[in-house]
Amino acid sequence: MTLRSIVEAKAQAKALRQTLADQGTPIRQSEALERIARQHGARDWNTLRARLARPVIHDLAPHTPVQGHYLGQPFTGQLLALDKIGKHCRIKIKLDHPVDTVKFDSFSNWRRHIQGVIDENGQSPSRTSDGVPQLIVEKRPSRDG
Repeated sequence: MTLRSIVEAKAQAKALRQTLADQGTPIRQSEALERIARQHGARDWNTLRARLARPVIHDLAPHTPVQGHYLGQPFTGQLLALDKIGKHCRIKIKLDHPVDTVKFDSFSNWRRHIQGVIDENGQSPSRTSDGVPQLIVEKRPSRDG
């Protein structure tokens, strides 16, 4: 079973601790956490905790080439930052080419950087007036494959 969160890891440690106590081998919570970490391929609890705290959304990480749509306009760029905030992530993207975020001919608003909040599907919870997510981000396919 793949762990998805620190809460799941702690729940597994608690269950392990209870099982061992029921068998007459009580252990401390810290030892249970260390054992869970090793079961999941980590050197220790701190390593596993750091791995689980790192936001991962469809293989997105800082310096990942990305593509998507911002306010209805297509873009490509590089992910500069990804910070977990609850179930969402705050992201910052440096665009490969400036994007005009205004659809009207009478004026423009060119952006070289964009930032926003996305969910686990790479979409912002905020929507435009026509119901489309304001920001949609995905990892850019490699040119090799």
